[in-house]
Amino acid sequence: MQRRVKHSAIPWMAATLDGIVDGTEAVFEAKFMLPWSFSEEGAAEKHMAQLQHNMWVTASRTAVLSIITGGGKWVEMTIPADPLYQHLLLTAEKKFWRCVMSGEEPMLFGVEPPRPRLEAVRVVDMSTSNSWAELAATFRRTRPAFQEHEATKANLKKLVPEDAKEASGHGLRAKRSKSGAVSFDVLDEEDVHAPL
Repeated sequence: MQRRVKHSAIPWMAATLDGIVDGTEAVFEAKFMLPWSFSEEGAAEKHMAQLQHNMWVTASRTAVLSIITGGGKWVEMTIPADPLYQHLLLTAEKKFWRCVMSGEEPMLFGVEPPRPRLEAVRVVDMSTSNSWAELAATFRRTRPAFQEHEATKANLKKLVPEDAKEASGHGLRAKRSKSGAVSFDVLDEEDVHAPL
């Protein structure tokens, strides 16, 4: 049943919900889309702002987007709350509300909607792709060097004393961050040799 709800702390913020899913308390949104322009990713992107807004208003962690296409296909997608996107959306909505109150013309607010995570269901043969072939060859050729690099980095980190903020030698410098993470820099030729 469709109903209007208000945010518990922001008086001007409200949502008209198509429903709430029993058991999960997820926001439910029902849509109809024409079949020739339908894609799950496009549908989720088109309705993302509304879903994230409705989740913010109701303090829900998920939304269910139910779509019936003109071809009779039914699709259901579960969309998780995205706190960063919701924060940016709220900022845009506050600016818009100020324009409503003051009468000034609103300006566009460029916020990219989060990419929906679609269920992976296909197995794809990439053997006809030239780009895939080129990158696969590079990946296979450089993998042993990468594995050796990662193993060496792990062993170098073990050699850095626990109380050392910085360690260097043989053209390599290790630095320990305040959190304790060790990172490495390759030194320039002139920095390799100690000053006389």
